[in-house]
Amino acid sequence: MDKNLWEVYTDEQLSKLNSLNEDYKKFLDAGKTERECVTEIIRQAERGGYRELSSVQRLNPGDKVYAAWMGKSIALFNIGENDLEQGMNILGAHVDSPRMDLKQNPLYEESGFAYFDTHYYGGIKKYQWVTLPLAIHGIIVKKDGTKVEISIGEKEEEPVFVVTDLLIHLSGKQMEKKAATVVEGENLDILIGSKPLAGEEKDAAAAQILKLLKEAYDIEKEDLMSAELEVVPAGKARDCGLDRSMIMAYGQDDRVCAYTSLAAMLEVDHVERTSCCILVDKEEIGSVGATGMHSRFFENAVADLIDKMGCFSELKLRHVMANSAMISSDVGAAYDPMYADAYDKKSSSFFGNGLVIKKHTGARGKNGSNDANAEYIAKLRKVFDDNEVAFQMTEMGKIDVGGGGTIAYILAQFGMEVIDGGVAVLSMHAPWEVASKADVYEAYRGYCAFLKAMR
Repeated sequence: MDKNLWEVYTDEQLSKLNSLNEDYKKFLDAGKTERECVTEIIRQAERGGYRELSSVQRLNPGDKVYAAWMGKSIALFNIGENDLEQGMNILGAHVDSPRMDLKQNPLYEESGFAYFDTHYYGGIKKYQWVTLPLAIHGIIVKKDGTKVEISIGEKEEEPVFVVTDLLIHLSGKQMEKKAATVVEGENLDILIGSKPLAGEEKDAAAAQILKLLKEAYDIEKEDLMSAELEVVPAGKARDCGLDRSMIMAYGQDDRVCAYTSLAAMLEVDHVERTSCCILVDKEEIGSVGATGMHSRFFENAVADLIDKMGCFSELKLRHVMANSAMISSDVGAAYDPMYADAYDKKSSSFFGNGLVIKKHTGARGKNGSNDANAEYIAKLRKVFDDNEVAFQMTEMGKIDVGGGGTIAYILAQFGMEVIDGGVAVLSMHAPWEVASKADVYEAYRGYCAFLKAMR
């Protein structure tokens, strides 16, 4: 488009934009892990009339259901008027984000300091994670199956944690290292205490931590072996810029697309083609495991859907998947003039220019990408233009500089039409990422148009 979106929005649109983004910030604060995201998604879905798929005996047009899997992935369905065999309109995003996970034997003491040992998750610049206030979120599961939910470091009265760094006065050798090794992965351990437990002669600081954990959560050291505890930046999503035009927050890759996809599903009521929103785990490490997009949980949910319509067959399931259309809702790399050499400006995404559409992702020679066909792109162009949705056709950066992937190629294996479409962000995969409020709003508008109008 010729103008930045801020120049063309009406007062009514700006009011809707601000309301959506305030709700988006609340979503980010409520969901700093994939489990927390799915819990919040279920809360909002049920408030919007969705029921758990397993609780429904028979499905009819107009019914709204969801299927969650292991508390980390979820699929929502709004049953349309058309025969399901004609396919669905699918929005798919991921709710996991780069972070540090506690190892299964995390607690140790060194020179009077108590630490939790971590293993970083996803693609990060390790040096960005030092000297930040950090929080711990997750669950601890005891042998009897009791789950203990943990969230420490978000409230003002709660303590935070930190990965320490070498002081500048002694860092001559460190400063000579390449950025990838300035901070080693094994040194990303978080400092959690330094006060010794009275009467303990060995590892007294670690003993004090165990005493506090026992008092607060009734857990033993061994219970940490069956825990999923994630270390994330402490703090709330905030407006960014004097003009408040941006949002700075942890985990916007890819919760900005997860939230706008969810908001579109809850907004679009009556549909001709069944609409679907898939929000999954493990994308940052290759979409693997039982809760990643490579698992069969989504295919199984669709099979259950067909069965509850009274017409299941393996062939019908294959037709439903192959005849569907999808936007793989994932973020794009916003053009950053501070690092202009990494971008092809002609094909870059820009703040305030709308929904980012990527024909392909991948690296270098489109390796690992889904390369959408021209016919599908033409259909999308018509849907967006007919609904006055601003969008931009982009790529990640210069061809041989790097690249990245999404879940698009996984769904494309069913034969369905898939393309990547999301929100441009600055500082992708950093502890704090930045997005334009205008682009958040336009992504939501684009997803709504797709669910209603894609044929």
